[in-house]
Amino acid sequence: MVACLLAGLVLTATSPAAAGKYDRFLQTLNANERSQFEAYWTARTFHNAALDAYWGRVVSLRKSRRARLRKRQLITQRNYVTTFPPVYRGPKVGKSLWRRWKNFERRAAKPRRQLPNINDFLSAARRHYGFRPERVSERTFKMRYAAEALRLGLTKSQVIRVYALETGGIGTADMVAGIHPIRKTGRPISSALGYAQLLSANTLNMLQKHGRRFISRLQGLRAEAASEGRRARLDEKIASLRKMVAHVNRLPRKWSYLQKHARTGKGRGVHAVNVDGDIGPWIQVQKLRDTKRYADRAGRERLTPEQLELMNLAGPATGLEMMTALGSQMPTTNFFSRRGYGRNTIVRGKSASGLLRALGKRMDVNQRNRGAREFGDVFDALIGRRLRQASTGQRDG
Repeated sequence: MVACLLAGLVLTATSPAAAGKYDRFLQTLNANERSQFEAYWTARTFHNAALDAYWGRVVSLRKSRRARLRKRQLITQRNYVTTFPPVYRGPKVGKSLWRRWKNFERRAAKPRRQLPNINDFLSAARRHYGFRPERVSERTFKMRYAAEALRLGLTKSQVIRVYALETGGIGTADMVAGIHPIRKTGRPISSALGYAQLLSANTLNMLQKHGRRFISRLQGLRAEAASEGRRARLDEKIASLRKMVAHVNRLPRKWSYLQKHARTGKGRGVHAVNVDGDIGPWIQVQKLRDTKRYADRAGRERLTPEQLELMNLAGPATGLEMMTALGSQMPTTNFFSRRGYGRNTIVRGKSASGLLRALGKRMDVNQRNRGAREFGDVFDALIGRRLRQASTGQRDG
């Protein structure tokens, strides 16, 4: 009787699809395995319900907290979830039965939607905008990236340590999150692309803000181009970028809409600008600069690389909230979506200040890798050249 009641509660608490899968798997088990799996499934179901309740509270408090922040009202500890998600401590199943369940789940699952890779972005760019990004060597890309960073007031440390965190210190200009940049193994886990790992929605937003200025800069490069071939390539690039900018400026400047549009062919095509040898460094450095300016306006003019990356990872406003005296003590669940929290191992189980320390440690390690070391050499060469030019100019004067 108790077993029947428990089974009824379990089936009520699970979705019809999950319940159906559970029933089908039970039919493959003997009596002992069935008893073991039923106990596990029951405990796991109630644990999942507790998780749902926890994340429901997180979302509710986050919504009310943002409303209070907009009204400049006081935020207190009561506006946060102060504990981490509940941990499953119920019965487990044996290794053999667990493997059978996982294999059964894989066979029963719908095929996962394949996220786009770099070739998909490039193909969409050609199809919708006639855009073929100009590919340059990694060292040349880094030189242009570093020059742009110094021009916009970012430091060597800020740029390299963000690069080290975002790409493991080995990233390439065409690196997509989930794909090893050297071995080219793995599969995409998001649309994050390039040295700063911009999401495709970020790219749409950046062209809305700065696209016309990028067109003007390309026109300036065209006027200075020494060869007919370079001028022809820039003419094509300008024409394609004009189409992209005209398109993105017809879109609402609303993040949720940009996220949705980024999954379309035209949205994917715009994302390909990140690998172009001219536009890529501009757009990615400008994204970091915009984040830094956001912090400047909030009174945080001296932003450490770790703080810059925190704002890059969580979003500018959320990153600043995580740096407040109260916010820094709160669990990171308050600042990330359920999916984002589960996907980012560096985020899980930490307070906001703990995440900041973890980012610094990861940067320390990854900064020793080849790509980051090359980036450092490029910065040193550019800074040294500027110092020599300034010194010569002083003597000439």
